Amino acid sequence: MALDGRVAIVTGAATGIGYAIAERFVRDRVKVIVADVDTVAGEKAVDDFRRLGDATFVRADVSKRLDIHNLLAATIDTYGDVDILVNNAGIVRGADFLDVTEEDFDRVLAVNLKGSFLAGQAAARFMVDKIKNGGAAGVIINMSSINAIFGLPDQGPYSISKGGVSQLTKVMAISLAPYGIRVNAIGPGSIATAMLDAVNSDPDARQRILSRTPMGRVGEASEIAAIAAFLASNEASYITGQTIYADGGRLPLNYTVPVKS
Repeated sequence: MALDGRVAIVTGAATGIGYAIAERFVRDRVKVIVADVDTVAGEKAVDDFRRLGDATFVRADVSKRLDIHNLLAATIDTYGDVDILVNNAGIVRGADFLDVTEEDFDRVLAVNLKGSFLAGQAAARFMVDKIKNGGAAGVIINMSSINAIFGLPDQGPYSISKGGVSQLTKVMAISLAPYGIRVNAIGPGSIATAMLDAVNSDPDARQRILSRTPMGRVGEASEIAAIAAFLASNEASYITGQTIYADGGRLPLNYTVPVKS
């Protein structure tokens, strides 16, 4: 899966799954722009990655068009190209459906869905221009979730946003296929990140997670990063418009399984 020399933007790359994807890319000799709103964590991530390869931090709020414009400009100024975009930035605002505020609903959709649209469109426009001038086609990877399919009563905005990301992926893939640009998504299940720590540390909550996970464990962020590396590579050259769900078997399950105590 040779990715050597390519240039990637990974949003939300300061921590969690985004960090793992950026780290995997750097190990695969990709030049990586680490984009995040958290400057301290982003700079720390880049310090980690520079021991392995080439990485640069750019602060960006993906929900803002100007930030996306500046992110693309900084990437081109730094590395001269954009071959891969991973739309990973995402937030959660938990509340029962009756209690969700308009502000929280708007913010989650602005980051998770609108952000993927803005960054995807900007990167795609650059890639199309590059192709018209004889350059190689690029790859866009969106971060969906199993919650694009499952509805969580206390995570309405998040579930809705991820459902939108899955549909956005299909629309982008069909629109960009004539240019050779591939667009796919990854739909993680329960992954061992800080976002899951609060749930995973509660024995009852952990029991619920494992009871609906046939493989009997939570996933690792590195396992999601491996999918991203595959989708970004030429090994996946005939795959577009798909969402690959990495969930330990949860989606096919229509019952709970016994959990070893």
